Parts: sequence; C-alpha cells; structure tokens
Amino acid sequence: MNMKQLALIGSTASGKSDLALELALNYNALILSIDSLSIYKEINIASAKPSSEELSLVEHFGIDLLYPYENASVITFIDEYNRIRDKALEDEKNLIIVGGSSFYLKSMIEGLSNIPNYSPDTIARANSMLTDLSECHTMLKAIDPLYMGKIATSDSYRIEKMLLIYLETNTPPSEWFRAHPPQPIITECPVFELKIDRAILRERIALRTHKMVQAGLIDEVAELERLYGRIPNSMKAIGILETLEFLDGKITKDELIESITTHTAQLAKRQQTFNANQFSLSGSGEANKIRTNAEEILLQ
Repeated sequence: MNMKQLALIGSTASGKSDLALELALNYNALILSIDSLSIYKEINIASAKPSSEELSLVEHFGIDLLYPYENASVITFIDEYNRIRDKALEDEKNLIIVGGSSFYLKSMIEGLSNIPNYSPDTIARANSMLTDLSECHTMLKAIDPLYMGKIATSDSYRIEKMLLIYLETNTPPSEWFRAHPPQPIITECPVFELKIDRAILRERIALRTHKMVQAGLIDEVAELERLYGRIPNSMKAIGILETLEFLDGKITKDELIESITTHTAQLAKRQQTFNANQFSLSGSGEANKIRTNAEEILLQ
C-alpha cells in the first residue's frame, strides 16, 4: 500500500477536525494535528482539542506533546510529521493533516533553510545578549535592515534564531538564507480548505464558547496560572487571556463569553485571509464538497 496524504485547513470552529476524524475512520488514516494550543498538555478546554473518546478512535499526533511552559515551533511540528509519516508507512495507513495553525503547514510545504550547528560559546553569548531583546533587535537591524524589518521587536523566538545565525556565522541572516535555500518537508500533499458561512461560523463560535465555560474553562485557566504563571506563550492564547481578565475581576462572566467569542471570530477572519493568500488549494468549499474531493485522494 502506498501512503496517501492530504491536508485539511479552515478557520477555527469550521468543523475540520470532525471531518478529518470521519475521513480517518473511513479511509484507514492517522491524524496529525497542527494546532498551536492543542499541542500542550493540560490545556484541554481552552484549546478545544478532540475529546479522549475521539482520540481513542484514531491515533493522533501533535496533541499533548509539550507542557505549557515550553514553546512550540515549526521544528516541533516537523519532528511530529516525520514521526507520523514513519508510523503510517510502517502500519500501511494514510495520513491526514488538520489544524488551524496553517502557518506551520505552509512552512513545511515550502521548506526551511538549513541552520548552522551552534557552538556552546555561541549559545552562551546569545543567552547573555538576549536579556535585552530590544537591543538585540536594534543590533541585528543595523546589520540586516531589510530582513529584520519584518520581525517585530517583541518576537523573541525569531530574534533568538537570527542572533544565533549571525553569531555563529558572522553572516547577516538574509545572506545565510540565500546561500541555503529552503528544502520542502512535505511533498505531494493536496491541501483542501473547509469553508463555512460567516454568520453560521459566528453562531458556532458563540455556542462553543458557552460550552467551554460550562465545561470548566475558568477553573482550568486558574490552575494553569497557579502552575505556570502568565509568562509562557501558551498563556497568551485566546480563551486564556480573557479568562485571566475575569479572574482579575476586570470583566463579568457574560463579558468573558462575549470577549472570547469576538476575539475568536476575529481570529477566524485572519485565518481565512491567510489561507486564501498563502496556499495553492486542491479544493475549497463546504464539508460535502471537501469530503468528496478528499475521498478521491484517499481511494487512489
């Protein structure tokens, strides 16, 4: 059996996870979740990750990998893709990639440039300099103004990577990347976008938010704050930030629900714009159309 794979993208609450599960059950597939919050252990309600029952039906990858104090990156998902691909080939299964964090999918399809091996001295120097993130950004921008102009002064992850490349190679990051063009990680993977009417999507988001609060979102976030504080990136996600405001007494429960709903709807709009502009799609539309297109791929 030759492994078939496809990617299913769409805005949050569009129903893509349910469709991926249905396809996986019917067409002998494993599922790779590409989601910036479901990857964390203990963030269960806020992430709206699949239930334990759903996870037991089909083997999922990319879920519950990291603790909330750890940082996920595209490398995290590349490692997980390699792991699930090997498993699918070994077990003669297909592979479905699904998730709302389609930036990671785009990065894996387009590929990444090789990065140098960092010496212990380089790592130590970088760690010392990164105590002043703004100063690091200013220094790098003077060296590589065009490239660093695209990186926010608060983007600690990318600033750290650019600093490490420069310190190790004494080369501006843009020159390094030109000399080491990206190599695709994922090939021969049709991408389908699940679309849904905006009014219906807003209703789904509102309903899901109510269910999250009823399921114990406030208690979950309170416990996450007790264990990990507010500094980790995971604690800045939609659903968590608003709940922290509620716990601070700044908003009421009704305002909490409305705030999460509004911010999630805004996220959905950004996701739709990104997907429309960044992917060469093999198909897009409502669930029935995507199901038919996906079945053709998985049955080949």
